[in-house]
Amino acid sequence: MSAMMQPQIILLKEGTDTSQGRGQMLSNISACTAVADTVRTTLGPRGMDKLIHDDKGVTTISNDGATIMRLLDIIHPAAKVLVDIAKSQDSEVGDGTTTVVLLASEFMKEAKPYVEDGVHPHSLIRSYRIAGNMAIQRVKELAVSIEGKSLEEKKSLLAKCAATTLSSKLIGGEKEFFASMVVDAVLAIGHDDRLNLIGIKKVPGGTMRDSFLVNGVAFKKTFSYAGFEQQPKKFLNPKILLLNIELELKSEKENAEIRLSDPLQYQSIVDAEWNIIYDKLDKCVQSGAKIVLSRLAIGDLATQYFADRDIFCAGRVTEEDLQRVSSASGGTVQTSVNNVIDEVLGTCEIFEEKQVGNERFNIFSGCPSGQTATIVLRGGADQFIEEAERSLHDAIMIVRRAVKNSTVVPGGGAVDMEISKYLRQHARTIAGKSQFFVNSFAKALEVIPRQLCDNAGFDATDVLNKLRQKHASGDGANYGVDINTGGIADSFANFVWEPAVVKINAINAATEAACLILSVDETVKNPKSESAQGDAAVMGGRGGGGMRGRGGRGMRRR
Repeated sequence: MSAMMQPQIILLKEGTDTSQGRGQMLSNISACTAVADTVRTTLGPRGMDKLIHDDKGVTTISNDGATIMRLLDIIHPAAKVLVDIAKSQDSEVGDGTTTVVLLASEFMKEAKPYVEDGVHPHSLIRSYRIAGNMAIQRVKELAVSIEGKSLEEKKSLLAKCAATTLSSKLIGGEKEFFASMVVDAVLAIGHDDRLNLIGIKKVPGGTMRDSFLVNGVAFKKTFSYAGFEQQPKKFLNPKILLLNIELELKSEKENAEIRLSDPLQYQSIVDAEWNIIYDKLDKCVQSGAKIVLSRLAIGDLATQYFADRDIFCAGRVTEEDLQRVSSASGGTVQTSVNNVIDEVLGTCEIFEEKQVGNERFNIFSGCPSGQTATIVLRGGADQFIEEAERSLHDAIMIVRRAVKNSTVVPGGGAVDMEISKYLRQHARTIAGKSQFFVNSFAKALEVIPRQLCDNAGFDATDVLNKLRQKHASGDGANYGVDINTGGIADSFANFVWEPAVVKINAINAATEAACLILSVDETVKNPKSESAQGDAAVMGGRGGGGMRGRGGRGMRRR
């Protein structure tokens, strides 16, 4: 009787959702497959674009895997793993984000029948890890180095890598034009790793061909006061003073009270205020600088003062642009105008203000260190320019990786087919269940050439059969899908290249993600607490904020 009176043990809060076992694993795999199906059609040169409209009314048109994954508000916990690997691929190598999501999804899809049949997940995971390491080793063997070439040859090879990346983007029609621009920009910053040294400025209007590269710094004309138009707009070999201080009259502090017995004393207080600003401006002029840039405001008085002395000034320059001018010109950003010596001033060969579309740009070119470049992008619609910027970011990342690692592999699904063949051959030498699992891994790799064919409207089965036959013959390791004819072609000879690091990273991340999701057998979802729901109530804002002007100020007595 006592055995039947066991007390009920409550471990989790009421309303906690738990699901476990095989059903949960299959649910996770299905969720990941659904996410991959969203980006599947964006792969390759004939990939389609996605239009994403968020809750704030912002519209984004893109076929960049990482951008789409970021904008999709995925709530399934297992599917979020795919978002993370797309982000990591984007930050690590810049391209191959759709590839990594597709591979991870396909690895899980191939594992699904075995999970349904009751195979233990760790048997699958062990085989997948071995196959993944073998695949990466094979990529390294297939990679061709571009080291030791002359600068012109290297530029040409890097442009081929950039063109391969750009061919699948919205600006693919002008890939040669942008590829050479990207290579010049990356080589301009040398071995510096900071990506922000390459600026991309967007100006709506014109055509893509109106885009241009500045070997230096270019930024939009900042907000300016009266007197700005009287300043010179072009200098040869000017000295540049970079500041992080305000050059304008400051209003009185709040709650300050001064009692005066003599009205003349008030004028002396006003004069002191004006003397402070004039002293600062005099020191800027005495430094010998012809261009004064500040991150903070340069007011109307300072603007007119500099204009009278043939000095160009710009206030409210963004931190990023100021740092890039500093890197390029060799100047140092100052927080005071006292003791400004020649060593802290920057210089450049030519400074000019140019009209680009409806915008005016300040352009510094011929900088001594040359460690920065700016791409000015033109185009019709805003969404188009935004997507062009994302495409160029991918191309810049790819060229940077190719410069650092200097090994490339053939694209167009060629390397995927070669690894697939290699793993199938190895699987025949394995006894036991592992043979099936390694075979499944090899079959999953074929998703890349298959999807390239599907997206281009070709018969995937027919093309894949030709590829399998060519790779099996022993001399077709470089053969991939020919997007133009619907047949197969030597990707290496056609200059369809990608850095080996892109493939290695994609296979590594996809294998890890698949193993991680296969190792999860239970999901516990805690209920929302009542206090958390109560905190979500919208709080009223404080009103009554007043504005204070500079009215009532005395003028300096001359």
